[in-house]
Amino acid sequence: MKTIRIGLLSFAHMHAEGYATALMGMDGVELMCTDPDSHRSGRPSPAWRGRKGARALGVPYVDTCEELEQWGPDAVIVCSENTEHRRMVEWAAERGYHVLCEKPIATSHDDAVAMWDACRQAGVFLMTAYPVRFSTACRELKTRVDHGQLGDLVGFAGSNNGKIPSGGRTWFTDPDQAGGGALVDHVVHIADILDMMLDGEQASSVWAADNRILGADNPDVHVETSGLVTVRYPSGLVGTIDCSWSMPEAAPTWGGLTLDIIGTRGTARFAPFDARVSGAVCGQAAWLGYGEDMDGVMLRTFTDAVRTGHTPQPDAASAIRSLDIMLAAQQSARSGAVVHLN
Repeated sequence: MKTIRIGLLSFAHMHAEGYATALMGMDGVELMCTDPDSHRSGRPSPAWRGRKGARALGVPYVDTCEELEQWGPDAVIVCSENTEHRRMVEWAAERGYHVLCEKPIATSHDDAVAMWDACRQAGVFLMTAYPVRFSTACRELKTRVDHGQLGDLVGFAGSNNGKIPSGGRTWFTDPDQAGGGALVDHVVHIADILDMMLDGEQASSVWAADNRILGADNPDVHVETSGLVTVRYPSGLVGTIDCSWSMPEAAPTWGGLTLDIIGTRGTARFAPFDARVSGAVCGQAAWLGYGEDMDGVMLRTFTDAVRTGHTPQPDAASAIRSLDIMLAAQQSARSGAVVHLN
């Protein structure tokens, strides 16, 4: 097996910790991490950022992107704040590195297209981190849809509920760094699964409503914390996405994703995080998940693609389609009107 070098850019996103740990355990993979923006706010960085975070994770670390470049990665994983995705992806593309970028791919359509163009011009691929589509249950649902077991798809009800981000990651609730709140954080996961099921069919219209009732007394929250989105597709499929940060503080950061699909011949329910034990430990709610490692499957798909040079899914085109649904939801929530997509 060819050994490849993967650079991890930024510890801002919570998934960076899991990705780093998984990559350290993979055969044929060398990892180097950097978190150059950990002190950008001018305040002391939390323990999970920068060199302190790398030491806690037990992963190799350099202080700057220039040092990472000297190390010579074959590819990078971008786990920065959402609004920094374009800067980091374009930096990687200019140096010929394949890219796996956290979701959403960007916070504007123009930024996402610019990132895709930069990677195409450099001859590298741009993959987006949507681990749920790599679950066995999602692949089985796709097989049922493709074989016509559900008939023509006519309706869906999706939910992606989590808790209000905390633990020092207040950038999730800062519109200048995240691009928005619950709509940005959670709509795109359901949109990506639908993109997979519909073979890339672009939504035709979106309507959405949001509010900030949950977390209204939290001074760090400056974004919407609840949302309901209705999406319609040209094929006639129509349904809703509940993207609210409505889970209790003791719940996992995320893991409330479900999707019910209704067809003319049957229905199916997709709930990849139902493999868990729920209860109480020392008087506090406990959510103990078990089952397959979706992140691991996604990362192996990425590293295999780095070795072969073949563009993996979900690619930039699918990520932009999911992003456009989220952006239309933001626009609709602001205006109260249905937004039509080209």
